[in-house]
Amino acid sequence: MQHPHDPADSTELAPYGELVFAEIVDEDEPGPQRETQDPPADERVPRSWTTARHVAHCARTAAAAIAGQILPGLRNALSAARHWLRVGYMSDDEIRRRIVNRPLEADRARREDALTAVRRLEKKLQRRLEDAAAYGLEAAEKQAIRDLSRELRRRRSGLDALQSVPFTPEQPTPEQIRRARSLMALGRFSALLPVLGVAGPVAASVPSTLLAAAPVLAAAGWWLTHHPLELAERPVPEDLLLPELDLPALKAPESPGSAPADETEEDLTPFPIAQATTPGEAGEALHRALLHEGQDVDQVTDVTQEPWGWSARVSFKTGTPDDLNKDDTYKGLITLLRLRRNGLLIEGDPDAGEACTVRMMQRSPFSPELVGDVPYRAPLSMSILDPADYGVSMDAKPLAFALAGLMLLMVADSGAGKSGVMLAMAEVVTACKDAVAFNLDPVGTGVGDLGEAITLNACMDDEKIVATLKFLLLTLCPARARQRARYGWGNKWRVSPEHPAIVVFVDEWAQLSAQAKTLLIRLLLLGRKEAIWVIGGSQFGTRDWLGEAIGPKLSGKLLGACRRVDVTELLGGGAIAEGYRADLLRAATHTEVNDAGQLYAQGLPGMPDRPVRYQVREVTAQYAARIGAERAAAGRPDLTFTLDEAGLLDAWHELLELLDSGTAAAEQGGAEPLPGIVRILREAFTLEHDPAYLTYDQLHSHLRRHDADRWGRWDDKTDIDRLRELGKALRRELDASQVELSSERIRELDGSPRGLYLSALKEAIEALS
Repeated sequence: MQHPHDPADSTELAPYGELVFAEIVDEDEPGPQRETQDPPADERVPRSWTTARHVAHCARTAAAAIAGQILPGLRNALSAARHWLRVGYMSDDEIRRRIVNRPLEADRARREDALTAVRRLEKKLQRRLEDAAAYGLEAAEKQAIRDLSRELRRRRSGLDALQSVPFTPEQPTPEQIRRARSLMALGRFSALLPVLGVAGPVAASVPSTLLAAAPVLAAAGWWLTHHPLELAERPVPEDLLLPELDLPALKAPESPGSAPADETEEDLTPFPIAQATTPGEAGEALHRALLHEGQDVDQVTDVTQEPWGWSARVSFKTGTPDDLNKDDTYKGLITLLRLRRNGLLIEGDPDAGEACTVRMMQRSPFSPELVGDVPYRAPLSMSILDPADYGVSMDAKPLAFALAGLMLLMVADSGAGKSGVMLAMAEVVTACKDAVAFNLDPVGTGVGDLGEAITLNACMDDEKIVATLKFLLLTLCPARARQRARYGWGNKWRVSPEHPAIVVFVDEWAQLSAQAKTLLIRLLLLGRKEAIWVIGGSQFGTRDWLGEAIGPKLSGKLLGACRRVDVTELLGGGAIAEGYRADLLRAATHTEVNDAGQLYAQGLPGMPDRPVRYQVREVTAQYAARIGAERAAAGRPDLTFTLDEAGLLDAWHELLELLDSGTAAAEQGGAEPLPGIVRILREAFTLEHDPAYLTYDQLHSHLRRHDADRWGRWDDKTDIDRLRELGKALRRELDASQVELSSERIRELDGSPRGLYLSALKEAIEALS
């Protein structure tokens, strides 16, 4: 037996055991008596307890390791949940923007709704007008169109007022931002409560759900432990980074007389547009010029270089784009930008009342390449119902419209291309298989360059013109109305090669006699349903020249170079401000073409009503004569079938014989021409619709219109002296013409002013015959 302290007998401490020293004794051998006794059996440690302690220690070690890998992630998840519930990831600026965005969206919705309503009404009115042009109007339909027009004007006014006011939100206070954050947190917690209320009972009643959720929670905890969430404020979302949602800029106080820090006097000095070589420079030139003229400009965008110069879109903070067309502002911009006298065009945006398109012309916008040549149209190759291409706008869009149902007036000075535009439309009519052209001109040949392609000519003879208008108005219109009723065609004439339309070209309207004007105006009112359509031309568009205020009532209006009063008379008082600057166009001279053939248009079928210039292609006299001969040889549409149906062949041939004879029988069987003063007086009564009497004051305006120098000599006198001198001069004129006509007191009026009775004038005329 070895010694207990021998190294060979030493043992190491087991990892989880105890070190026990003992001596092995052979009880069979005699020996010394043991000093100690064995412990009682009940005090010995069982071996199972040692094993249990060993297992518990291993479990604690594993639990500590697992907890170290999962619990930090779960704590991170709880922190993220608290961060979400308290809306901690939103900055105060984001919450402020969200608060301001609500009224911004409401404001945009209001503007969009107003714009949608205007567009819907415009489409509805356009459909009604197209139906009216095609099928005519009943009284109820006319009233419906008038009601729609009034409603559209009201909606447009409301839209303009709405768009003229910029969006200026009220910024929330810090207290309001904190309250908004608290309300969002409360809403999220309220939404979470039902989820927790359901999860608790489910876990209590079905404990196995906890065992199923444990692996998921453990995996999530382990992942979040190694990939912790960054609980910080996020950047403001892009959809909230709108200029309208920014904080108002704080302007630093400026000392008196000092320039702004980012601008100097040199920075705002205007410079000519000709110096601009890039869109940015052109926009800057326009921006500076507008600021110099006192315009509250918001921004200049969409700057585009055009073949003729530059165009740009300008929006305003306050004011209106119409201000640019005011004389002083317009002329100032012309000077600052160094443009041609009429080289600035302003077109308001119909969809944005605060914006407009500005066109700066450095040269003529209508080059030969842009305008092109007159397209060839073969004889009888088209219908009057089809749109025809007449020219081009300055932004290269075609000027194309149909003449069917169109009562049109063109107003332009001598040399502005009025006769050329009418010749271009007549060239289209003579190429149609279902329309014929009539040519009336009191002082010229009208569209006579087309020669035999014209079905009827009545030029430079008032009696021929009157006879033609009487045939159309008093004979053909009633006959066609009866035919419509008999055929069951409804409220409009059905145009066809067998029943062609008649397009009447009337040049120099203002030079027509009073009787011819009266007949023409009635034809304009009655002829549309019967497919007798009038294309009129005049150097002036006001009532005193046309005979009645008929111009604004016509469906189509063209304006070449003319007076400002003509523009406002035909298109309304706001036309100049809207950009219809026909008063700036220049008529041609013997040596310069200038702006001949250029025009503004309204009411053309299929064309938008925009204040933009159009150029009509020139139909030369030589070209018109050539195609006129070609079309005459191919045959014109035949009116005789319709006239024969109506029983008007004899009346038609009598009219043609009258026109061919060169003379027209007078109504009273060959009466001598009336003296000048009697003719003027008779025209005055005709223009006033033949009242029973006219006072000297009423007659004076008609006399002055014929010869202002002669009959306007007393305008600076008092009314009593003026009328006294007028009576003396009128008496002298009547005596010199040997006319037995005396003035009388008009007893029907207060004060019994002097004047003439229609019955007395008719007796004097009969005495002359």
